[in-house]
Amino acid sequence: MTVSKADIARRIDQALGTEKADLVIKNVRLLDVVSGTLHRSDIAICGDKIVGTFDEYSGVREIDGSDQVAVPGFIDAHVHVESSLVTPGEFDRCVLPRGTTTAVCDPHEISNVLGEAGLRYFLEASDALVMDLRVQLSSCVPATGLETSGATLGASVLHKYKNHPRTLGLAEFMNYPGLFAKDGEVLEKLADFSDTHIDGHAPLVRGKDLNAYLSAGIRNCHETTSADEAREKLSKGMQVLIRDGSVSRDVAALTPILNARTAPFCGFCTDDRNPLEIAQEGHMDHLIRTAIALGADPADAYRAASWSSAQHFGLRDRGLIAPGWRADIVLLDDYASCTVGSVIQAGKLITPESFEGRNLPEIVGLNSVKLDPVTASHFAHPAAAATQPVIGVLPGKIVTEFRTATLAFGSDGLKADPDQDVLKIAVLARHGVNRNIGRGFVQGFGFKAGALASSVGHDSHNICVVGTNEADMAAAVNRVIALGGGFVAVKDGAVLAELPLPVAGLMSLLPFEGVDAQLQSLRAAVKAMGCPLDEPFLQLAFLPLPVIPHLKITDFGLVDVDRFRLIA
Repeated sequence: MTVSKADIARRIDQALGTEKADLVIKNVRLLDVVSGTLHRSDIAICGDKIVGTFDEYSGVREIDGSDQVAVPGFIDAHVHVESSLVTPGEFDRCVLPRGTTTAVCDPHEISNVLGEAGLRYFLEASDALVMDLRVQLSSCVPATGLETSGATLGASVLHKYKNHPRTLGLAEFMNYPGLFAKDGEVLEKLADFSDTHIDGHAPLVRGKDLNAYLSAGIRNCHETTSADEAREKLSKGMQVLIRDGSVSRDVAALTPILNARTAPFCGFCTDDRNPLEIAQEGHMDHLIRTAIALGADPADAYRAASWSSAQHFGLRDRGLIAPGWRADIVLLDDYASCTVGSVIQAGKLITPESFEGRNLPEIVGLNSVKLDPVTASHFAHPAAAATQPVIGVLPGKIVTEFRTATLAFGSDGLKADPDQDVLKIAVLARHGVNRNIGRGFVQGFGFKAGALASSVGHDSHNICVVGTNEADMAAAVNRVIALGGGFVAVKDGAVLAELPLPVAGLMSLLPFEGVDAQLQSLRAAVKAMGCPLDEPFLQLAFLPLPVIPHLKITDFGLVDVDRFRLIA
């Protein structure tokens, strides 16, 4: 966007000190991202731009920064706002005061439910927010042909939004099996966006497969879970986005790769982080402080969280505290622990009043659950053999193990075995396209009685339910249907706790503080049931994701992700 001659003249005068700056942060310790050192300085701001550093300035408004450290605003390099369980307006209000001034989002959750209407909703919302929310165009809706989604975003639809001012390019390309198979639709999308940025999604993709993936024009990955995998990706020119969400926590494994040489080729992202985790731990500030606590040089962590991601995504106006750069600044009360004191976004100090008067778009997707009530018989599991594949849940990871267990038969088929911690799991198509139900078994939820159900089931967001018995599974699913989407915990037919998610079955209409409170109640109820998982509902939500190894389940049935095929 061009700037007027008058605005440039004002910047020059304020930079020279012949006119008072609009805002001055006085006597702050400033992080020089280039050298990685801290210096005492004033920071002069004119409008939304920094115009003076490493000198003294007077301002129309002044902030005493003598006890603080100024660092560039944090950039969440990959996030699904829907997975925060709140609407974009509440996400804005929740994370901006914690220093996240820019976020790069992929609205493929809502797009899998509502299609183009969901994508448009996020584009309209991004224009109304205080933070800078950039929208990547969801590349894989649906993610695969092994599930039933609510909608499809083909190449022609994505092309319509290619030059939208809020977009940066194509969102995470999850369908790497389709890429290797040279699927026509896959190649069409990659070719059309070959002159833009393309985000990646390549868990455990190595060697020649990784070479082929990168040769298609894909530039980053947030699914890296080991230092060795990260080093190979970095050596092949791939930006590694270090993730720490509510389920996938990779900072500990990847901090060893972060140093002064690699920081320009790394970033931080949350992917999926809900208000409970944000309230208890933080957002991007949590990732930075965790990396520092694990031994990363603070300058490297702050560089990766700002300048590196800005450069990677072509956001050339931010990431440094320097004259001519966008005034997105976080004032820290403590540098090593990333304790955020206050935030300046585009030259304005953020206060609760900053979020008043936003022209947020009308809510969409309020009647997205198109599924008739079910009975216990829907969860009967007829089978010829007692030994069955079992999805092995790994706490804090979305990768699962392919296990087996020998189970007992009842009058209607195989039964769950809580003594082995083997529970029933089912995925029910909820978009009105068909009445599919995929059935299987899962190990890792740990409770002896009851059921959990969710309308959040990445990425097609059918209803997922896990339970010890068919009656409680039916009760939990029927409550989710009645709520129009949500999380539900049931035991002996009674609802113990719930969180309604009526917006596309993904997001709450409550303020983020209300979602935090309800998540705390849910967590307590599920813990009392005996579940050891920190995030049981989000752990459940990733079990229908057939692009993450090794064994998953969709409404079609069990999926062997390594072979990318259904298990009969």
